[in-house]
Amino acid sequence: IHPALIFILSFLLVILVGTLLLMLPNATVGGITWIDALFTATSAVCVTGLIVVDTATVFTGMGQTIIMILFQIGGLGMMTFTSFFGFFFKGSQSLQSQLFLKDYINEDNISKIGSTLIKIILFTIGFELLVAAGIFFIVDGNLFSSFSDRLFFSLFHSISAFCNAGFSTLTNGLYEVGFRTEYHIHLLLAISIIVGGIGFPVIVSYAQVLKRGCINWFNIWMKKDSMYHHTPRIFNINTSLTTVSTLILLVVGFITYWIFEEQNTLAGLEGYGKIVTAFFGSVTPRTAGFNTVDMTQLAVPTVLIYLILMWIGASPGSTGGGLKTTTFAVAVLNAISIAKGKDRVEVFNRQIDPETVRKAFAVMLLSFIVIGLGVFLVLFFNPELDVLDVAFEVFSAFSTVGLSLGITAKLTTGSKLVIALIMFLGRVGTLTVLVAFIKKTRSLRYKFPQEGVFVS
Repeated sequence: IHPALIFILSFLLVILVGTLLLMLPNATVGGITWIDALFTATSAVCVTGLIVVDTATVFTGMGQTIIMILFQIGGLGMMTFTSFFGFFFKGSQSLQSQLFLKDYINEDNISKIGSTLIKIILFTIGFELLVAAGIFFIVDGNLFSSFSDRLFFSLFHSISAFCNAGFSTLTNGLYEVGFRTEYHIHLLLAISIIVGGIGFPVIVSYAQVLKRGCINWFNIWMKKDSMYHHTPRIFNINTSLTTVSTLILLVVGFITYWIFEEQNTLAGLEGYGKIVTAFFGSVTPRTAGFNTVDMTQLAVPTVLIYLILMWIGASPGSTGGGLKTTTFAVAVLNAISIAKGKDRVEVFNRQIDPETVRKAFAVMLLSFIVIGLGVFLVLFFNPELDVLDVAFEVFSAFSTVGLSLGITAKLTTGSKLVIALIMFLGRVGTLTVLVAFIKKTRSLRYKFPQEGVFVS
C-alpha cells in the first residue's frame, strides 16, 4: 500500500475511533448525535477547533480528555506516531515508507529518521509540560473550583496551543469573563502556537545551532580550543525561508490588526493588554483558532486579512495546517523572478528547484478548488447564511484554524459533512490525496516538441 494512502487511512481510523468514543454515555452530559460526534472528532484529529456543541458544557471530563488525546495525536500526525512505534518495536521500515516519511518530517538524511522522530516526540512532550506548568502557576487560582480543574485547564490549553488545535474548556474560549484579561497566559499561549506552527525541521535546526554554540563556548571557556573552526551549514533554505516568512506574517498581522481594530476589539484597552491582544490577533489566524476577543465584532478589513492569514497557515512539518508559509513564499518569489526576467527562482544564495515551484502552484490551485466548492456546497445546504461568514468558515476549516464568525452551530447535517471533509483535506493535504490515488508515472522516455502558450 502506498505510504500516502496509509497516512490518509490512519487519520480516518483515528477519526472513526474518536467518534465512537465521544458517543459513549460517560463522554457527554446528555448524549450527542452521530454527526456532532463525527464533526468534533474530525475537528480534533485535524487540529481545527471548530465546534458544533459547547466543549465546556456538553462533554464530561472523560469526553474532554478524549478530545485532548485526539488533537495531540492529530497535531503530531499519525505518520509520526506509527513510524515512531514502528522503529521502536521493529527497528526498521520499508524504503518506500522511509522516503515518504522523509518528506513528511523534512529530514534530508534517511538514516536519521528514527532519531529525528524521537527528538520530535520528546521535544513535544517536554515543551507542552513546560507551558502547562507556566499556565498553572500564572493563572489566577480563584477562577477554578479545585486543584484538579486548574491542572487539567493548564494541560488541555498547553497541548491545544502547541498542536494549533484551538480547543478550549471555556464556553467563550479565552474571551471568557475572568480569563480575557489574563494577558500573561495569552502571551504564553501565543508563543506556544508559534513554536508548534513553525515546524519540527526548523526547531531541530535551531537546536543544532544552539548545541554547536554551547559546545564551542564551553571549549573556549575551558581553554580546550581557542582556535576558530568552520561550522558546517546547518540552516538550509527551508529553515531560512520558513523563519523569514513567519516573521513577516506576524509583523504584518500585528500592524494591520492594530490599525483596523483600534476602534473595535482594541477599544478600551491600553498598554500591555493592547499589545498582547494585537499580537495574539496576528498569531491565532495562523491555524491556532483561539479567540481573546469577540469574533463577531471584528471589522470587515480585519476579517479579509484573516482570510489571507488563515489560507497561508503554518509551516511545513508542523502541527498546523493551511497552504503553508514556504508554499506561499515560493509562489511570491517565482512571481518576482518572472517580473525580473529570470529563468529560475533564487533566494538566500540558493536556487529553488523547479519541482518545488510546480508543487507550490499545484497546492495553491487545489486549495482554491476545495475552498470554492466548500463555499458553494455550504451555501447550498444553508442558503440563509451570509456569504462572508460562510467563506470565513470554509477558509478556517481548510486551514485547520478553528475561528468562526458564529455560524458553526447553525450548520445543517449536509454542511457539517462538507466542513468535516474540508477539515480532513486541509490536514492531510490535497496533494497527498492525489498522490495516494493517482498512479505515478515511472519514467518518461519521450519528449514532445516544446511550444509556448499565451499567458497574461
